[in-house]
Amino acid sequence: MDSTGRLTYKKLTAFFIPLGVAASLTSVTHVIINGTLSRGENGAFIVACFAVAMSVFGIIERPMIVFRQASSALVSGQKSFKLLKNFFIYILIIVLGISLILGYTPIGNWVYTNLFNATDDMVTAISYTFRVITFVIIFSGIRGIYQGVIINQLETKWLTIGVVARLVAMFIISYLLVTFDLITSAAGGAIFLVGMIVECLVSVYKGRLLIKDSKVETGHGQLKKADISRFYFPLVAYFLMQTILIPVIYILLAKSADIELSIASFALAFSITQMILGFFMYTHQLLLQFHGQNTRKVVKFVIMISIIPSLLLCVLCYTPIGMVFMTSIMGAEDSLSIATIAVLKFFIIKTLVFPWVDFLNGFLMLKRQTNKMLFAQIGNLIVVIITLLGLVHFYPALNGVNGSIAASLGELAGIVIVSIIVYRMSDMYKKKRYKRFRERRR
Repeated sequence: MDSTGRLTYKKLTAFFIPLGVAASLTSVTHVIINGTLSRGENGAFIVACFAVAMSVFGIIERPMIVFRQASSALVSGQKSFKLLKNFFIYILIIVLGISLILGYTPIGNWVYTNLFNATDDMVTAISYTFRVITFVIIFSGIRGIYQGVIINQLETKWLTIGVVARLVAMFIISYLLVTFDLITSAAGGAIFLVGMIVECLVSVYKGRLLIKDSKVETGHGQLKKADISRFYFPLVAYFLMQTILIPVIYILLAKSADIELSIASFALAFSITQMILGFFMYTHQLLLQFHGQNTRKVVKFVIMISIIPSLLLCVLCYTPIGMVFMTSIMGAEDSLSIATIAVLKFFIIKTLVFPWVDFLNGFLMLKRQTNKMLFAQIGNLIVVIITLLGLVHFYPALNGVNGSIAASLGELAGIVIVSIIVYRMSDMYKKKRYKRFRERRR
């Protein structure tokens, strides 16, 4: 807002751009780690073991990541922050307990062997790696809860500062590990852990200062434990469903005419799409933080930024830049490059829709109705499964394209469902419903 209290596009940009930059830079984390591990004596083995450990970790870490959204939506002062922090400790103990079971009991070995087809040598390396990255969970959660406060106070530049500090620390550790020839999959976990600790320290430093300054609760009503539970657990379920969506697509793509090309082209196209969308995964925060100030201006801002990922994909799909990018940057062969670009063309639909799904989810977070977000995600998952089953049966030769068609149609189903939910919660719908009720009473 300017000096007169009006919300301006400059203010919106100053808030949103650092969030997008932080999200985009975070993806560099795995580039640093995989680039380091691939320099080992048995690079493929080391990278594979680290990838399996990270796959399991990615699912377990979800409950910690959600605390960023919970903090930004629910914390309005010291009392509410303390209540959320106490709730966080209970969840952390449970998540750490699950992680320790996987890291130090035969259950973990069973998971690696039966779900990921790991060999005995791999199981040992994966187990050591997972034990290291288990500690990341602690700092990831603490980081998230303070980052929520930082976002809530519109100091988003500190998220970018934290991620930059994280990457610098990871570069230093990576350099030392390569120099002293200490490259193992567990070393990848150490790089990740050090980076997360540094980012966590930056977030805690700034977050604590902001909490001290916010002595008076500014929210509507006093926050209770039940409010946190009703907000938190549906959001965890929502993100876990997002996590399993892609493995489900991979399983169904195995029925394609060319399994390897199908999965490889979809995997590459999906990673490129996610990399582009990473910058726009915080549109929900625009509604959370600027609601009631100038909603029309916020919507116009989202319209302007939401077309950017689609434009970028169009450039990759319909200009020579796409082939150059695939062969030179991604290192793909010509056949895989052509197949991947074909898959990307249908992901353009997803990039058009996703920012708006996220934006409307912000409305549900604002109203503390995160349980309603599950309806859209369930609809998304059902449409993806049904569509992909039909496509691989009738058009198996489309290979990875079937996956992007299904994923995009699932996203469309999600936007339709969440739009209906938000509309039914709006004042306009309630007024119409009340008017109809009055007319029936006459």
